[in-house]
Amino acid sequence: MAVSVSQAATCPNSTQIPVSLKSPPITPIPDTLVITYLQMTDPTQFRPAYLNYPDGIKMMCMDTPDVAFYRFLYSTVGKPWRWRDRLSYSDEELQEILTASETSIHVLYVNGAPAGYIELVKRREGPSGRFYSTEIVYFGLRENYLGRGLGKHLLSHGIAYAWNKGTQRLWIHTSNLDSPYALDNCIKRGFKIYRIEKEPMPELYRQP
Repeated sequence: MAVSVSQAATCPNSTQIPVSLKSPPITPIPDTLVITYLQMTDPTQFRPAYLNYPDGIKMMCMDTPDVAFYRFLYSTVGKPWRWRDRLSYSDEELQEILTASETSIHVLYVNGAPAGYIELVKRREGPSGRFYSTEIVYFGLRENYLGRGLGKHLLSHGIAYAWNKGTQRLWIHTSNLDSPYALDNCIKRGFKIYRIEKEPMPELYRQP
């Protein structure tokens, strides 16, 4: 079953999307890191939520790897949520990730400016790699674009893309350090929780 992504990729005329200058509130770091794993195992479970701002929104795949641009996206999207994993990667390590055939990065543009991105990785899973699984490794918005419903549009595009590319399982994990809307967004798009892990908060995430 194919899932259309045309709504996320076409741009007729419309009004411009307002951009916020406010930053998300700073919340204290909890003592426990709670990681929630979710999955979707059939495209019929997908509940898309595309926004109807055709003139202001455009999704583009990063067909040409650009390490500097990727660093900008990762650092600006992840700053409020203390993303750390990729900050220590060398240019060579990031280039290897970006050029891997299983990696797909899609950038959300709003009124011509990059507003966020979603990163997908498709792998073989199961005995002898008998089926394909796609992980949504990262997705999020830059601070000024939060609170406009763009997150559900971005996630819908990524989910549709994965199913159209022949995945048989789609999964993602989020934590209590991420946007407070991330988990709800995933569940509303059709993901189901299959595991929750808890551990003492790593010192890495307590660093400013």
